[in-house]
Amino acid sequence: MIRPNLLAWQWDDYAAKHRDRVNLLVHLVAVPLFQAGTLLLLVGAGTRSALGIGIGLGCLAAGVLIEGRGHAREREAPAPFDGPIDFASRFVVEQWITFPRFVLSGAWRRNFRAAAPPR
Repeated sequence: MIRPNLLAWQWDDYAAKHRDRVNLLVHLVAVPLFQAGTLLLLVGAGTRSALGIGIGLGCLAAGVLIEGRGHAREREAPAPFDGPIDFASRFVVEQWITFPRFVLSGAWRRNFRAAAPPR
């Protein structure tokens, strides 16, 4: 099930769950990779290109895995997923709306400056 008020719920504590300097940098790579994968998957499906679909899926998987490694470094863990629909909806919203908003609002830069250098 998709969480009610997902955008507001995710934004409410997003900055608190993104304070580790390495995780913040990881997101700068993982989010565009996921976004590119999404677009490649859609274009590949629309043009019936197995190569496009394959590359798109590979980018999506890499983005998810890379970001998972980054989130493992955080002191405050995200809420557990309630199932595959909750995972997919939260992840897509984070990649396409919440993280870009985090960057554009200046919160990414504030958290990066406040974060301790990696050990």
